[in-house]
Amino acid sequence: MARTNLKRLFANDKLKAGHLLFEFSTPGIGQILKIAELDFVFVDMEHSGFGISELKRLITSLRTADLPALVRPPSKNYHHIARVLDVGADGLILPMVASAEEAREIIQHMYYPPRGRRGIALGIAHDGYAPQTPAAALGAANRRIAMTALIETVEGLENVDTIAAVPGVDCIWIGHFDLSAALGIAGQFDHPDFTKAEQRIRRAARRHGKALGFLVVTAEQGITCFRKGYDVICYQTDILAYQQTLSDGIGRLRKGCKGSKGRGKS
Repeated sequence: MARTNLKRLFANDKLKAGHLLFEFSTPGIGQILKIAELDFVFVDMEHSGFGISELKRLITSLRTADLPALVRPPSKNYHHIARVLDVGADGLILPMVASAEEAREIIQHMYYPPRGRRGIALGIAHDGYAPQTPAAALGAANRRIAMTALIETVEGLENVDTIAAVPGVDCIWIGHFDLSAALGIAGQFDHPDFTKAEQRIRRAARRHGKALGFLVVTAEQGITCFRKGYDVICYQTDILAYQQTLSDGIGRLRKGCKGSKGRGKS
């Protein structure tokens, strides 16, 4: 089965709409999200309870729906990077990337030789269990895998221009909560210091022709971000989407029933 090439997807300047999974990994999740017309799915392992076996099953569901999986591993260690890629992730979003040197080291972990030094295991989940020559399999993986750098520390902010310049960095993503906390203004996204930082990150991504990502909670916020230059827009988390939809529906149900006569009261 042909796979959507996440690296190629990030290279175009059109809207790439995604959704963030923290909790839900039901076998049908791929088809459910495909009906929502997503372009990619962001799967979190840094803050969620997803383990490697559950991730493997989840990616299999996404792949049947031709939805590329952008996975945030538990850490930037080689062990986590390699295992997440081996079970089929189409790209990684790495937390707290602080320097160009660190970005280059991560890319070395992600790519097969001669571009990197990722350990080789073929005919497993990441290449669809398909028999291929080593040259074909390694080349296909290196052309497909996308690297996203999360800028969410003061050091990462200071070095964002050189990080964005690194070959192999496909997307720059603002980790807005962590970044605001690192700046001493946690959650104050209208604060002048955060606005200045956000503009600096946007300029770096634009200067080096990299995709620019952000997590939004409303469609209106996403539209505003897209008009500012963000093209990888992750719309809500599974938790928030479920809570908001259920709370809204139950709230309207209770309001509509309030004051009405119930069963046996005529």
